[in-house]
Amino acid sequence: MKDPRSTPQAATAPTALKKALTTPLLYFFILGDVLGAGVYVLVGQIAADSGGAVWVPLVVALCLALLTAASYAELVTKYPRAGGASHYTTLAYGPFAGFLAGFCMLAAGIVSVAALARGFAGDYLTEFVSFPVALVVVVFLAALALLNARGIRESTRANAVATVVEVSGLLIVIGLGLWIVLRGDGDPGRLTQLGTDSHGPAAAVLSGAVLAYYSFVGFETSVNVAEETRDPRRSYPRALFGALITAGAVYALVGAAAAAAVPTGRLAESSGPLLEVVREAGGVPTSLFSAIALVAVANGALLTGIMSSRLAFGMARDGLLPGFLTKVLPGRRTPWASIAATTALSLLLALTGDVATLASTLVLLLLVVFFLVNTSALVLRRRAATAGGAGSAGSAGEQPVGDHFKAPVAVPFLGAVSCVALATQVEREVWFRGLIVLAVGAVCGAFAAARLRRAAR
Repeated sequence: MKDPRSTPQAATAPTALKKALTTPLLYFFILGDVLGAGVYVLVGQIAADSGGAVWVPLVVALCLALLTAASYAELVTKYPRAGGASHYTTLAYGPFAGFLAGFCMLAAGIVSVAALARGFAGDYLTEFVSFPVALVVVVFLAALALLNARGIRESTRANAVATVVEVSGLLIVIGLGLWIVLRGDGDPGRLTQLGTDSHGPAAAVLSGAVLAYYSFVGFETSVNVAEETRDPRRSYPRALFGALITAGAVYALVGAAAAAAVPTGRLAESSGPLLEVVREAGGVPTSLFSAIALVAVANGALLTGIMSSRLAFGMARDGLLPGFLTKVLPGRRTPWASIAATTALSLLLALTGDVATLASTLVLLLLVVFFLVNTSALVLRRRAATAGGAGSAGSAGEQPVGDHFKAPVAVPFLGAVSCVALATQVEREVWFRGLIVLAVGAVCGAFAAARLRRAAR
């Protein structure tokens, strides 16, 4: 007889969290997280490595991101639970690997929120007012935590508005770049110039794609709100792929507009390359883009804070973190304990200012997570086939949802290979710091796994 837990109805099983996310809200959640504050500096960095054809590595990076996104789409529709990468890896490999994946994601999320909080208190804000950094950081993170605790629906509606603002600003840049070219001050020929003095065309594409790939990370945060999505089986593939393709198109057009409108060397030297387009066009106040950048920073911090709190909640429920992190507000049904804990850690990092030394390790940690997710998709798929369908899901004993998205068999494999290839391009110093973080996670994971084994006896 067919196991009832293997039917699509399993996706609507009772949960302590409130199901409020629709497909449009999920789409804006993912789009807002991908189109973060990084786009405002990304174009210049890619131009320095790739030359004027900035759009080429952006398109390549989008294709690489879609590989891992397909594995996430399969797993989140198969196991729609908070905890995301940690939960999938636990099912595939056991609690030690699950803890390590979750630890990497949590570390990345908490440090990212801290860095964004300090970024909010920086030059963009001083365009309007000047307050002590510590005061701005405390108020900023407290406000985001309260919005997070108020409810997922309220948080994602605020994100939808912020995302519209972000996209509008980027569309203005695209329009200004086109105007500069049409009036004869730009050079469309730069769009075919691939390579620099230090990089040939092939090396330029690879080097630029590594940088550009960083801009597409963010989609992975959405799987941690699976339990708060009304119909994850239908919503996730549509929202995930739709948001990534939208972001990729916007990024490519922004890169093309900036490269055609502004000389490559000037873009590469600027810390605010999109402001260079505004200055070149003339007639548009730079304060407008400072305001848009503040919205982008706040939105990125809000969404990453949501991810971190839900991931901590899911890991605690799986026994990988202390149980008190599973506490939720009775009426709002939001994980207040996890929100408070992750916010406090971000606040500590932001106030000490010791964020820059860890920030560059975030992408390396995410590549480790992406590799584990891609291989977990393969392991769980093979295990289900060996069991004759929706069989044993792994050490956690969870049955998968029967009717779920399934990526072509080669996609998770290619996703894992792409993570390894991108990791080879990471600088040695970043590897050194990343290995220290991974070692800490491994030690904590060993203790967590041992505790779970003792509890199971």
